[in-house]
Amino acid sequence: MRLSATLAACAIAIGGLTAGASASAQSGGILVNGPTAPLRAYRINPGDEIEVYVWGEERLQRTVKILPDGTFSFPLVGQIDALNKLPKDVEAEVSNGLKTQYRDTVPKVTISVRSATGLQFSVAGKVRSPGAFTPGRYINVLEALTMAGGPADFANLSEVTILRKSGGRLSAIKVRLTDVLKGNPTDRDLAGIPQLESGDTVIVP
Repeated sequence: MRLSATLAACAIAIGGLTAGASASAQSGGILVNGPTAPLRAYRINPGDEIEVYVWGEERLQRTVKILPDGTFSFPLVGQIDALNKLPKDVEAEVSNGLKTQYRDTVPKVTISVRSATGLQFSVAGKVRSPGAFTPGRYINVLEALTMAGGPADFANLSEVTILRKSGGRLSAIKVRLTDVLKGNPTDRDLAGIPQLESGDTVIVP
């Protein structure tokens, strides 16, 4: 029980670091000192809902869901590939597709992620509540374990593995969490806490 509480405190603190926030856990946890990472820009995933707003063109304003292949269809433009792209990149593609429809300047296009339901990961092995999770934002592996209820009895936190699929290939990332949970992590320990990608599976042996 004490280990789970420590894990939650560390996850909150380190999660604050990755968001560029204070290193202090706000809910009575511990103070984790380490380098502050910049806020990571969100990339669009299959299953996300995005809102497309074309200024001055009410007929072109709509909310669309990204298909499993990472695309969506938009009037006057056709199929657009949004997979793993920043909203600003998709804005440029929509604007470029609308150029043939306007004699003058194309109206400004704004795209925002309305629901980040496509960002998912799974936790398996010796945790209290294994399963699939939709965090709605990028999180690190400690936060993932907290969402899964924390480690179960006899969990080996020095051999946690993240399975990641990229380009059709599966890779394994080994993570050692025991030093972080001792309460005095070094900068090197904090730098070794990876953020999860959509589709990752965290395995706790």
